[in-house]
Amino acid sequence: MIKLYLNLTKPGIIFGNLISVTGGYFLAARGEFDLPLFLATLAGVALVIASGCVFNNVIDRDIDVKMERTRNRALARGLVSPRIALAYATALGLAGFALLYWGANPLAALFAVLGFFVYVVLYSLYLKRNSVYGTLVGSLSGATPPVIGYCAASGQFDMGGAILLLIFSLWQMPHSYAIAIFRFNDYRAASIPVLPVKKGIAAAKRSIVLYIVAFMAAALALSLLGYAGYGYFAVAATMSLYWLYLASLGYRKSDDNAWAKKQFAFSIVMITALSVMMAVDFQGEPATMLADAQPQIDSFLRASLSL
Repeated sequence: MIKLYLNLTKPGIIFGNLISVTGGYFLAARGEFDLPLFLATLAGVALVIASGCVFNNVIDRDIDVKMERTRNRALARGLVSPRIALAYATALGLAGFALLYWGANPLAALFAVLGFFVYVVLYSLYLKRNSVYGTLVGSLSGATPPVIGYCAASGQFDMGGAILLLIFSLWQMPHSYAIAIFRFNDYRAASIPVLPVKKGIAAAKRSIVLYIVAFMAAALALSLLGYAGYGYFAVAATMSLYWLYLASLGYRKSDDNAWAKKQFAFSIVMITALSVMMAVDFQGEPATMLADAQPQIDSFLRASLSL
């Protein structure tokens, strides 16, 4: 029975998001570590995400039975009462918001509320079933965990927090489209208007490439604007280029499912690596890499002009 209720919270999703929370927290903390604050942030985010996932299970139980991937979920099989699940989700959410508000700060709690609202209300209740843009709007909710970590450590939402929101929102798009390609039949059976179903796999492939390019620019901006160091920059640049290379293979591969699964797998490796590098290669003060390199640039220009 415990396992049944635990699975409603989608532990894999919680764990993945806590890695990004850690990256955002240490990026903003810049070497200062407050263990009670960190643990409260992790626990609060975990509870809020768990709540959102249980609400999503309740909302999606009618379409989950139509999809091979989700038809064995507890609510789809009628193993848990929707009323009990709603009470469970509400308790998890209230506990998470309260922990973030008093254990971290109101700003961190506010972003948790915003992410929860986007995921449960805007995405799950309406856009997922009615709009091809549901993935785009839903990406904002998936991008809030690192921002919550950032705000918990810094007490503010500045350019660094905005870049984090952009990075993780852009990452969600090729990641989600890859899932939609190799789960194409599931989404079509449930009449979910994701891009591959609505506009075709070719359109999804083009979008994946464009979003990876935008993601790479946002990821590198974290270093160029002085929030992360050269090690982070090297990892972000190298892995983003390789991700773009993998995406380009989609135009030559005939097996879309195999290609999409590789895209999906690498997207997880990509965002995990970036989160780790944010945590270990932060900058003490946001002094940009471009500014640091300016003396060398000036010297090069003077030498060139003297030739």
